[in-house]
Amino acid sequence: MIPKEPAMLLSFVNLKLRDYFLNLDVFCEEYEVNKDEIIQKLASIDYHYDKEKNQFV
Repeated sequence: MIPKEPAMLLSFVNLKLRDYFLNLDVFCEEYEVNKDEIIQKLASIDYHYDKEKNQFV
């Protein structure tokens, strides 16, 4: 289960991306979550996925 609140979600996703997953697609597949929903929720707090950094910045 992943956090629903955007700031907590940001922290959770970035930690997992940094330590465990090669990219956002693999993370979403593993957690069975919709990639577009994650992107949209984090965009609502002005964070966007940077493929090169593999983080939301």
